[in-house]
Amino acid sequence: MRIEVLGGKRFSEEFVVDADKSISHRCAIFSLLTEGENEIKNYLRAEDTLNSLEIAKALGAEVIDDGDIIKIKAPENLKEASDVLYCGNSGTTIRIYMGLLAGTQGFFVLTGDKYLRRRPMARVSEPLKAIGAKIDGRDKGNLAPLAIRGGKLKSFNFKSKIASAQVKSALILAGLNGDGISFYEEPFLSRDHTERMLKGMGADLKCEMENGKWKVEINPLKKRLNPLKFEVPNDPSSAFFFAVAAAITNSTAIIKNVTLNPTRIEAYKVLEKMGANVEYILKEDKYEPVGDIIVKGKELKGIKVSDNIPWLIDEIPALAMAMAVANGKSIVQNAKELRVKESDRIKAVVENLKKCGIVSKELEDGFEIIGGTPKKANIDSFGDHRIAMSFAVLGMLCGMEVNEAQSIYTSFPRFFELFKKISEFRIIDAN
Repeated sequence: MRIEVLGGKRFSEEFVVDADKSISHRCAIFSLLTEGENEIKNYLRAEDTLNSLEIAKALGAEVIDDGDIIKIKAPENLKEASDVLYCGNSGTTIRIYMGLLAGTQGFFVLTGDKYLRRRPMARVSEPLKAIGAKIDGRDKGNLAPLAIRGGKLKSFNFKSKIASAQVKSALILAGLNGDGISFYEEPFLSRDHTERMLKGMGADLKCEMENGKWKVEINPLKKRLNPLKFEVPNDPSSAFFFAVAAAITNSTAIIKNVTLNPTRIEAYKVLEKMGANVEYILKEDKYEPVGDIIVKGKELKGIKVSDNIPWLIDEIPALAMAMAVANGKSIVQNAKELRVKESDRIKAVVENLKKCGIVSKELEDGFEIIGGTPKKANIDSFGDHRIAMSFAVLGMLCGMEVNEAQSIYTSFPRFFELFKKISEFRIIDAN
């Protein structure tokens, strides 16, 4: 699908975005560890998160969706699926399920779309194999499809070289099925939804920051976890596209009912440092802090971003659009992880900004951008939803044609509905 953005307008709008994708995935997967019926409100009904739910059903869960609340009742023992388990475009789905199924008796095969099958999985499969998991696949288990022969796992003391919420989540689930106390360490705190949710469900996890490193002690499950009774907050990562839209058009975006977890709003902090006016309004704090964010656009200035990268890795393509119109040079560093997302996002951002007449340069672990006046271009999203949405937002200033925009539906089904409130666009090729 190809879309043409014809332009945008100055606005003051409220945005109720879709439910949080990361938390929705975890609701479906963690429900399989519980005793009793899970009740989940505001579950994200997008392709990727529905794939996580379908996999839960294939493993034996009873799922009832009345359009409001999704109820999930896990089987006493997960069953072998009769078919391949399809993860779509979601690295979260495949990597977290790897951790769960590695410690589950049975044989399972995980795969995804053509983009997911290119993404590296060794960062999860290798530490799992080191503790007794039997995992194979293309490139010695680095590329999907992945075959898993699950069983009892050994305890471990694993020190990750990268801060990754997906790797951490997989290893925590493996540790819950281990034969003793396990320890996980990462060089920096990555998004901590897994720790928050599992502790709230009764898992025996001890977490602490020590000498700048995040450490998790994982005690094996002695009984099944308490079921979730949870309303998923809205997704600040999805909402960030509208925050950037406000920032670059001197507008106001009122973003409703999103998680204010510090590991999820770092991109808003960067936008604030660039000159935007950003206000945070806390409303509740149970599993997750939840509230509103108000973003008011002002003149933006260039910035160097090299800290807290795991907290804003998904928002960097959208941030790059703000950098493209800011005064001066912006630099992003320590973000090599961008090269192994749904696309090589460093390459995708730089190549497409050059098409828009913006001076930019690839770095090994990021990029440099000199702000200017963008012009209309025909950009390649490389099948990556965040690249597609980011350049659609930039098109509010100059117009834009975005190829492979159908990828947006995998993560943010209502993007076009909300984008229509602030811009004019048309679908010019539905194929």
